Amino acid sequence: MNGPEIHISFAPGLHLFVSPERRAARTPLTTDGTSSLGHVVESLGVPLTEAGRLLVDGRQVDASHVPGAGETVEVEDVVRPQRVPGGAPLRFLLDVHLGTLARRLRLLGVDAAYESEDIGDPALAALSARERRVMLSRDRGLLRRRELWAGAYVYSDRPDDQLRDVLERFAPPLAPWTRCTACNGELSEADKDAVREQLEQGTEKTYDVFAQCVECGRVYWRGAHHSRLEAIVSDAVREFGGATAR
Repeated sequence: MNGPEIHISFAPGLHLFVSPERRAARTPLTTDGTSSLGHVVESLGVPLTEAGRLLVDGRQVDASHVPGAGETVEVEDVVRPQRVPGGAPLRFLLDVHLGTLARRLRLLGVDAAYESEDIGDPALAALSARERRVMLSRDRGLLRRRELWAGAYVYSDRPDDQLRDVLERFAPPLAPWTRCTACNGELSEADKDAVREQLEQGTEKTYDVFAQCVECGRVYWRGAHHSRLEAIVSDAVREFGGATAR
């Protein structure tokens, strides 16, 4: 027996997730009469991490609302900048496919944990919940896991666009050159004599200003690659704000 029929529409920004026939202004949908609106939305392809307000006949409802016959449902985009639950510190967790994005976020001083090996969706979701980190991923299945504390879909496969999207969506405070791009630890100024044994002879003779990760001990200096990194930092600071000084 068929359940109640509703009419549902999705904001244009969500059309990526739904089938072409669902991209019209409003389309009919027969539900089972018992599933929550959140389940209905996800069954049509939209992770709840990407859904903003859920409106039923113009009033906002929770994802637990069970749609009734004749109701009109509107699924809006997430409002940007997006705030994390409970005002917790803004920290991220990235899956194995987003290593470049993780390093760029760290370059800007954003707390971005990253798993360089595929530890599996359940473990990632549990880590997100345990450490209260926003899960960043292009895996829609991962973002639908109930254990997630919070999550966001990364829309592009290009690192430049990925970085811009995350900075625009969450507006994290930027503090360039303060975080280790290798392990996410914090950097501190390092005396040249203290790190001399870790330097190659050419580096030791050429550079005098160093920083060192307090977690892994990696040493940083403004080497030949610095101009490329500086361009990434300058573009981000110019568009999203922050300080450029180390």
